[in-house]
Amino acid sequence: MTSDECVIEANGVRRRYAGGFEAVSGISFSVARGEIFALLGTNGAGKTSTVELLEGLARPDSGVVRVLGHDPYRERAAVRPRIGVMLQEGGFPSDLTVTETLRMWAGCTSAPRPTGEALGLVGLTGRARVRVKQLSGGEKRRLDLALALLGRPDVLFLDEPTTGLDAEGRRDTWELVRTLRDGGTTVLLTTHYLEEAESLAGRLAIMHRGRIVTAGTTAEVTAARPARIRFELPEEVPAARLPLALRAAAEGRRIEIRTHRLQESLDELLTWARESDVRLLGLDARSASLEEAFLDIARSASESEKVAV
Repeated sequence: MTSDECVIEANGVRRRYAGGFEAVSGISFSVARGEIFALLGTNGAGKTSTVELLEGLARPDSGVVRVLGHDPYRERAAVRPRIGVMLQEGGFPSDLTVTETLRMWAGCTSAPRPTGEALGLVGLTGRARVRVKQLSGGEKRRLDLALALLGRPDVLFLDEPTTGLDAEGRRDTWELVRTLRDGGTTVLLTTHYLEEAESLAGRLAIMHRGRIVTAGTTAEVTAARPARIRFELPEEVPAARLPLALRAAAEGRRIEIRTHRLQESLDELLTWARESDVRLLGLDARSASLEEAFLDIARSASESEKVAV
């Protein structure tokens, strides 16, 4: 990735808090122009601490952070007008209306979008005159996003953007983020919804205890994890009749096969079933999901720490 293509860069970044606790432990990654990049991790993994460094809200204890070619902390005046930030909680004045809140924020923003346009992007047009304290949790998140988009940012930071949204609101937000990406906006998001990361992100990184454990596309992250085949056998067919090459875990009649050779294993299973005249009930075969990879990575990292202690 060339310097012109790289919009966000972290190289050997560390961040410590009072008492010596190191929330970010020497991580490195980069995000290309027009890319959606997801930063994932369990609670306390260091995601928000990392994003705050990228947003220029704090400076790293060591390492290099660059956003749009600038140090976002030392050169804040060059970076701030070109980024949009959606925090986990907005903290709006509760007695202002939605429109008043946007106008107040627009006064601190260079060349802001018209208020009506920002409301339309996030589906709050019909709530323009409603006081903030009367909004639902999901509507407040939409308002958070509207404020982040006011300045037409080149780089957009989204920290848990769909928390509190219903299924329809979440999908609408995803579609908006994709539209922004298609328009050239670079997006870095943190989320606990793995389906969200899988749907939106071109690449992702998974953090654990301040370190990046794995990174890449969803396909690259899940490739090392086994696929699974699930089905039920008829009552008269014991699991012992399955081919020995198909290592299976049986729970009653329910069978689960884990394999790194999904196509070959499925072909062998179906051939055996046809030749043995066995009907496989509820057959379901799929590659490893991001959720399975995430849980496996978190579990492995925790076990490694226990061994080290």
